[in-house]
Amino acid sequence: MRFFIFILFSISLATYSVQAQTDTLSENREFLVRDGLPNFFQKLQKGGPVSIAYFGGSITEAGNGWREQSLKWFQEQYPKASLTHINAAIGGTGSDLGVFRLQQHVLVHKPDLVFVEFAVNDGSQQPAKIHKAIEGIVRQIWRQNRKTDICFVYTLNASMAPSLLAHRMPNSVRAMEEIANHYKIPSVHMGLEVIRLDRQGKLVWGGKKEEFPDKVVFSPDKTHPYSDTGHRLYTEALSRAMQEMKTVGRPGSHAVPKPFVFDNWEDAQMISVQSLTRQGDWQELTPTNDTVARQLRNRFPYLIKSNQPGASIQFKLKGTMAGLYDVIGPGCGQYAVTIDGTPGALYPRFDSYATYYRSHYFFLPTLEAGTHTVTLTVSPEPLDKAAILKKRDQTITDPRRYAENAGYASQLLIIGKLEK
Repeated sequence: MRFFIFILFSISLATYSVQAQTDTLSENREFLVRDGLPNFFQKLQKGGPVSIAYFGGSITEAGNGWREQSLKWFQEQYPKASLTHINAAIGGTGSDLGVFRLQQHVLVHKPDLVFVEFAVNDGSQQPAKIHKAIEGIVRQIWRQNRKTDICFVYTLNASMAPSLLAHRMPNSVRAMEEIANHYKIPSVHMGLEVIRLDRQGKLVWGGKKEEFPDKVVFSPDKTHPYSDTGHRLYTEALSRAMQEMKTVGRPGSHAVPKPFVFDNWEDAQMISVQSLTRQGDWQELTPTNDTVARQLRNRFPYLIKSNQPGASIQFKLKGTMAGLYDVIGPGCGQYAVTIDGTPGALYPRFDSYATYYRSHYFFLPTLEAGTHTVTLTVSPEPLDKAAILKKRDQTITDPRRYAENAGYASQLLIIGKLEK
């Protein structure tokens, strides 16, 4: 009897192993259909207006990349459909910012399909954090409209190659696949053909194309693909997947199971700093009166700045998370943060890439449930900008551009609600 039970137990373990193994992406499974994209394809086939949101980082943001190429492919396949797209990608940002900006940048446009691309930018994040953010994105989308289809797409860079060459998923992809499995969301690893070419010795990850005439050169920097090589391979992979998905699933509302993680970030939101209490000299910047606001006009509907040490922004939050969507650049300094009267860490708004201005963000440590008073103060403590830039062999050629130590602010990133 014990032997019989052991045999049954062994068989069930083997069956589980096979199921687990076949439900991962490999060189032979560059996509998983799961419940498909039935509502999206039904609208395409009927020729009605269809909106696609491309939600991710710089790889998706790039012009003439997989975003624009795939949109063109859809239009060629479904010429009667009226296609529009939302470029909701921001370079240098991951799903942790994405879940907070989703409502303003994506859902307000009421898309029919959302492509979610954060695998590269989430590469250094812990799986637990990825679970919270990615699940929060899924649940926010379906909280607004359960007929909106979602597809996870995975890009890659050279640092992910060793795992993929060893037939293992990178950690960020594995974490996202766990959410995809839980919600039956289709996923496409758009870079597995890149790995196949690498294994065959036919691909170079980074460099100038003219220096490798007999190879496929993926990108100039091992991350951001060339349009006609890396991005083309991404688009071809996506089109193969879409051909298989177009007849899968039944149109209707997606089922929303219990959360994968109970403390996911479904309630994340982004709120303008416009109404917050300020002390000191703060300037409201607009594209007509400020070059930084003009450069970042597509990022910030409202932007303020202070270069006065001690100038502060204060808010009261009943919740567990707070952060700031702001600016990093040559004239930025750092914020000193005080929580409930206790001084905390300094948050530099200058890094080794800060030879230009770009949108960025930071988060405070997780707060205990309850009401907290948070003060962000422009620190009088200067940064050694020359030393920071030297980490990437950059030098300060025009000291005037780096003279200020200002703080910029646009939107709070919170889980909870603001209180007066």
